[in-house]
Amino acid sequence: LHRLKSTYHLRCHIRIHTGENLFSCKECGRCFTHSGSLSVHMKIHTGEKPFSCKECGRSFSRVDSLISHMRIHTGEKPFSCKECGKCFTLSCSLTDHMRIHTGEKPFPCKECGRSFRRSSKLSVHMRIHTGEKPFTCEECGRKCGRSFSQATSLTSHMRIHTGEKPFTCEECGRILSNFHCFEMP
Repeated sequence: LHRLKSTYHLRCHIRIHTGENLFSCKECGRCFTHSGSLSVHMKIHTGEKPFSCKECGRSFSRVDSLISHMRIHTGEKPFSCKECGKCFTLSCSLTDHMRIHTGEKPFPCKECGRSFRRSSKLSVHMRIHTGEKPFTCEECGRKCGRSFSQATSLTSHMRIHTGEKPFTCEECGRILSNFHCFEMP
């Protein structure tokens, strides 16, 4: 159960359930309880990014995204876990981390019932059921149709073409393209 800061926030929240006075995006149909939220959202469609990082030049559509980004440069990690003391740059990262301690997995798969701590992990998992493989090798994709359900699998596959071998065995010095190629005796 979430507590809302004021009666104003409560009235805005209730609009989600009643559909009253919702502000709708003409591009994608997404609805918002505040006109300001719709204005911020519209920058996704217009590509407007008026907030720039003075350190690296990266631009953002929202000032809070710039503030979060600046922590990369400052090293600031203002969100700390009360259980283990680990610190994070983003509050959502702390929320995700806390699920390790609580065991909470709020994102269940409707197909098989398996649950996940992160919605992104559920999205990747769903590709098992849908067969979706959105990561296609540009080198051989046209020839053999190789595509992958995860970006990391495509990255590993690309090493066939680039010859990159970033993993070295500390025991024997053997250099390999894939971490999983290390065989235990």
